[in-house]
Formats: sequence, C-alpha cells, structure tokens
Amino acid sequence: MKINKYLPYVVAIIIFVLASIIYFHPVLDGQKLNQSDITQFKGMVKEINDFRADNNTEPYWTGASFSGMPAYQISAYYPNDFVRTLDRTLRFLPRPADYTFLYFLSFFVLMLALKVDWRLAILGALSFGFSTYLIIIFGAGHNAKAHAIAYMPLVLAGVLWVFQKRYVLGFIVTGLAMALEIYTNHPQMTYYLGFCLFILGIVEFVNALKEKKLPAFIKQAAVIIAAVLLGVGANAPRLMSMKEYADASTRGKSELTISPNGTKKEATKGLDKSYITQYSYAKLETFNLFIPRFMGGGTVEELSDNSEFYQLIESKAGKKVADDYSSQVLTYWGDQPIVEAPAYIGAVIFFLFFLGFFLVKGRLKQWLVAATIFSILMSWGRNFEFLTNFFIDYVPLYNKFRAVSSIQVIAELCVPLLGFLALKEFFSSKVSTEEKQEALKKALYVFGGLIVVGFLLAHGFSTFEGLRDEQQYNQLPGLIDAVIADRKSMLLSDSIRSLILMFLSAGLLWFLLKEKIKQTPVILALAVLILFDLISVDKKYVNESDFKSARKIEKPFTASSADKLILQDKSHFRVGNFAADPMNDGTTSYFHQSIGGYHAAKMMRYQELFEYQIAKNNMQVLNMLNTKYFIVPDDKGNLQAQKNPDANGNVWFVNSLKVVDSANEEIKALDSLNTKTVAVIRNQANIKTSIEKDSTARIELLNYDVTTLTYQSETSKEQFAVFSEIYYENGWNAYVDGKLTPHFRVNYVLRGMPIPAGKHTIEFKFEPKVIQQGKMISLSSYALLFLIGIGWCFYDEKKKQKNV
Repeated sequence: MKINKYLPYVVAIIIFVLASIIYFHPVLDGQKLNQSDITQFKGMVKEINDFRADNNTEPYWTGASFSGMPAYQISAYYPNDFVRTLDRTLRFLPRPADYTFLYFLSFFVLMLALKVDWRLAILGALSFGFSTYLIIIFGAGHNAKAHAIAYMPLVLAGVLWVFQKRYVLGFIVTGLAMALEIYTNHPQMTYYLGFCLFILGIVEFVNALKEKKLPAFIKQAAVIIAAVLLGVGANAPRLMSMKEYADASTRGKSELTISPNGTKKEATKGLDKSYITQYSYAKLETFNLFIPRFMGGGTVEELSDNSEFYQLIESKAGKKVADDYSSQVLTYWGDQPIVEAPAYIGAVIFFLFFLGFFLVKGRLKQWLVAATIFSILMSWGRNFEFLTNFFIDYVPLYNKFRAVSSIQVIAELCVPLLGFLALKEFFSSKVSTEEKQEALKKALYVFGGLIVVGFLLAHGFSTFEGLRDEQQYNQLPGLIDAVIADRKSMLLSDSIRSLILMFLSAGLLWFLLKEKIKQTPVILALAVLILFDLISVDKKYVNESDFKSARKIEKPFTASSADKLILQDKSHFRVGNFAADPMNDGTTSYFHQSIGGYHAAKMMRYQELFEYQIAKNNMQVLNMLNTKYFIVPDDKGNLQAQKNPDANGNVWFVNSLKVVDSANEEIKALDSLNTKTVAVIRNQANIKTSIEKDSTARIELLNYDVTTLTYQSETSKEQFAVFSEIYYENGWNAYVDGKLTPHFRVNYVLRGMPIPAGKHTIEFKFEPKVIQQGKMISLSSYALLFLIGIGWCFYDEKKKQKNV
C-alpha cells in the first residue's frame, strides 16, 4: 500500500528527469550550453574563483572589474548558507537540465497543493517548464532568473497550504521555499513574485470579510509572514550586503544634479525611466503569448528558400548569397531593442486558461485572472505610461529594476495554473455536463475570436516595419517589401497554427463530453498537443546547436597577442579595452585588472565617472585609475596593446588638495585636474588642506591580495597619498602600522589619506561588518524555522491524541 501511495511521485520525478535530459541531451556527452551572459560572467568571476581556491575563503571584493567593486552581486558564498546545500541537492542534473527539472518539480508540488490529479499535475508541470520564455532565457545566460522563477511555484504552494489551514506543512514549505527563492539572487523575479502573493492576499482578505472569517485570515497571514520573514532571515548576509551595496550602485540615488553636458539633470531615487522601460511590450505584441511569431519571432530568424526575401536575393545575387543572408533576417517588427524569442505560453494552454475563466469558480480564479491581467498591463511599460509611471514614482523598489517586460513571468505562472484547474473541473463528476459544454463553447468563441482579432488588428493598424529596416535592407530595391511580406506570412501561418491547436484541444474535450473517448486517452492526446506546441517553438531558439564542448565553455577566452604582451608585465596596473565597450566587457577581466566590466549593477559613482569623464577621453582620469595599457584595434581590426607611460601608478603623493562642497563640483573639478599633483576632496572637518612638499617622499605598493593591499611609505614631513583604488566605505579599513586610521574619498571615486612623517606600513583590508552581522541572523532564522515546525508538529499530535 505504501508503495502505491508514493508511486505517482516517483513516476513524476522520473518523467521530469527524462524530459529535462532529453531536451538538453547534449549534456549526456559532457557538452555545455553556450550562454553569452555566462561567458561574460566567467571573465568577471575569474579573480574571485582564484582567490577562493588559493585561500579557501571568500574575498567579497574583486579588483578585476570596474577598477574594483564588491563581489556580493557577482559571486559570493556566505556563512551558515545551509539553503545552498539544499539547492545543490535539488539541482543534481547537469546545467541547464537542472533548472528545467526545478521548473517541473516546483510546479508539480503547486499542482498537488491545489489537489489536482497527479497525471494532470505532471502534464501541468511540463507545460509550465517548456513555456518558451522559460527555455529561451537559458540561451541568453539568464541562469539566476531561471533559478528564481523555478522556485516561485514552490513558494505559492506553501502559501496556499496555509490558506487551506494545513499550517505546519505550509509554514515549513513557505519558509524553505522563500529561503531558496532569495538564495537564487535575482531580486527582480522575487519582487515580481511579491506582486503575485499580494494579489492573492487581497483576494483572500476580501473573501474573509465577506464570509466574516477575518480572525482566521489574520492567523493565516501571520503564519505566512512569519515563514517569509524566516526565509528572508536565512539569507541575512546576502540581503544585508545587497542592500548595503544597492545604495552605492546604479540602483541607488545619485548625488549629481547635472548631466554630462552640464545641463540640469532630473533627480531620481533609482534607475532612469527610459532605462527601466527600454524593454516594454507593445500592446499588440501581447498576442505573441499565444501566436508565437505574431511580431516575427526573435530579432533575427532563419527564412526558408520559399520566402520572398530568399527568392529576391537569389534572383539578384545567386543561391549562395541568398543562403548566407537568409540565415539571419531581421524578422521582428516590434519596438524592443532586441528579442531572443517570443514569450510564447502556448495556444493550447491559453485555450485552457479561457476554459478556466468560464468553468472554474471562486477565489483561485479571481486571483489568477487578476494576476495575469496585472502582469500583462505592467509589461507594456512605456506603452501604458500612466500605470507604469505611477509604479515607478510611488511603489517602493519598482524603480530599481529594468526590463519591465519580464514581469510577464507572473502570467507564465498563472495562465497554465488556471488552465489545469480548468481540466481538473472538466474531469470532475461534480460539475454538470451542461456547465462544461457551455464553458467549452465560450472558451472556443472568445479565444478563437481573440486570435482573429489580433490578426486583423495587425493588418489594419501596422506597417510591419522594423526598427532597423532602412539601415539594414536599403541596398537592394524591394528588399524591405520582401521582408514585410515574410513577416505577414509568419503571422498568417502561426495564427492558423494556433487556431488548429485550439480546435483540436476543444474537439478532444467535446468528444469526452459525448463519451466518445475515455479520460485517459484525452489526457494523453492533450499531452501530445501541448508538448508539440511548446517544444516545436522552443527548439527554434534553444537546441543542440547551441552546445559546445565543456572545455570551450569552461575556458571561453583565448588570450590575444595584445593580452599576451600585457601579461608579460608582472607589476600591478589596469587595462582599458577600447576595442569593446568597456562598461559591457567581462572578457578583459579574465586576463587583467580592467577599468571596465560586465554587470547590471555597477557602482553609481564609477558609472558616472565613465559617463562624465572617461567617455570624453579624459586622460588624467585614466591615468589616476592606473591605466597602464590600452587595447585598441589597428587598421585591420587586429587587437594591439598600447602602453601608457603617464599612468599615475598604484599610489602617489599630491602637492595640494582642492576642497569642494558638492558632488557636482567634485565631478566637474576632474575636467581640468592634474591628478598627479592635485586631489579633489569634499569638505572634511578634520583634514589639513595645506601640504608641505617633501621632494624625498616615497610610497609604493608592496603586495596586492584582492582584500588586503600593503604599502610602505617614507617621508620627512606629513604628506597626502592618493591610492588608485576604489573608495567603498562599507568594508574597507585603513591601518597605519596596525592602527585603524581614517581615509577619505578623493577624485570622486578613489581613496586618499594623510600619511605621517617617517617610515610606515599602510594596509587596506576589506572587512565588511555586514557579513558577520548577517551570520547570526541567518543561523537564528534556520533554528526558529525548524524548531517552530517541529514544535508545532508535536503540539498537533498531542492535540489529536487528546481528541481521540
């Protein structure tokens, strides 16, 4: 009996493992997915990994990127991080099959929490996990995003168990799932999950008021909040360091009130609105949630030899040229800068969603429909300015995240959830045949009508012209018209495809109602339709061709001749790679200490230094960053290394201090500052601004060890030293001969401090207090989560025994 009880779960896990491995089958040969963001990440994390391996401890800082920055948001292991062990246990498959397995498993648990039959729960999990957006983010390397999305259903399962009054199970699952969710280190996805939970809370609260069950709701809310807080507390070092750094990053508030050209700048507490909404879904683009290539699919698509584009080029330039050009055609005609693929949820799944709208009753439907609509409206971003601006201006933390289109992850979760609740009701004997029949007809009419309306709207109000058409396809007369014709053809064929899938799904359910087919064959047939629908689209964008040998992925960079030349210099310095965009380049950090890097949350002041000074080619600023080498392309595009003989070095004494009163004055002072002799500093109460020159004074870097920098000075008079290291007050401490000594921010981003006369050893050590503070909170949270859970179990058991 016990074996039969657990057999469905064993079957489910086996199916999920097989589905994950079969889709990403190259991992069985030891191959790895080529992910552009992860490739850049490997450059950014190289110094951190090396330090970790050599010292068996965490650096929490890296000097290899952006001239130095905290490692909290790049790669960091924290003390008492027990949830990391749990996560690694669950992700036992090779990447990215591990994340896909998590998609399946987590959604399966959510289905079980909603008392869905295990067969439907398995199919629902596969439908969620194979949703196109959830697959294509692997191609871009958004592993942290996938990781966070994977735990969302598990958090919801725990919360729903609490609302079902299964308090102990709900408390433990919610706490652990929230700890796992936060561990993934993608605050944006976790934040969006918060919206989903908030909408659920509103629905439950309104229902409690109606049914006069407010005390029960308050108890449930208290249990959920307690579990969430303990899940948050378990990640205390991670969250506290993140919050501390966020204030100093581009997610924080800038002190500048002028723009790089000197004009007045709009004051913001977060990211710029145009940056936040750069990736916004057009209202019409929403149709690609159920018509995959409604707007041409991804930014580029391969067109067949039957396409208008191919045939035109072949007629003018021959088959070989047509083959080359038609492999990467700009088919996307929306207004987002770049789209990896459409966020296709599935025609069958959306049909079931509408079936659920008409068939499912009660609070769950209200929640899922409301959350889906909210998600879609918010994803429109700048195309629905009133709502978006309200959230940016007034909703806490909303202005910290960009790419608002990604809030559609809520719809990615809610649409299949309601769809499979619809199937649960459709297969239930408690719902009358008449209700089922009526709901089926309405879903067919509404969804079918929506597909037709979308097609007509596109043809009636759109030109099908892309953002880059004139730039890319003006060299051959008629080429733009050919691309537009192919875009229209894509829309037509995929609209028909969605209609066919809808009719086939509706037909299966209709025959079930008429008792022409049994339930099990219907489930199997729906599984075939759903998996065909999703996987056939997924495979267009992420498939075996995206895999490479493990060796190439693990060591993605090959040193150029310029890199090799620079690597011969064993001194400590920085490199500026101007053959690329320095602020979006993790490659250079793999080999050198770079003035650039690749990260979405750079230090605010460093980003500003680049925009206001480095972008204007201010050599004095590059010199103060100790940029000893530049990598630039020659006339033939080959990389070459140029030595900068004027780099200031690691540390130097200045002759005078220029005192200013504001950030504006600081950044402007660098316009004409001789950084070798003068340092600009904000008005400090306890610092001498006059310096008596000592021509014999010397200071040098003795040792660089990422988190410890050791210098030696020898002067006859007190001097002021500028260190070519990034100032970050929340962790860096300066010691003179072992005594803690204040240091200051100079030249907008660097460190400076008075050095007393005589011979001294100066050390900078990165000693972030936030890690130690968070360590005890984390340990306490784990202890409370388990002790409360275990204690509650004993209490319930004793209560049951008393009632027997």
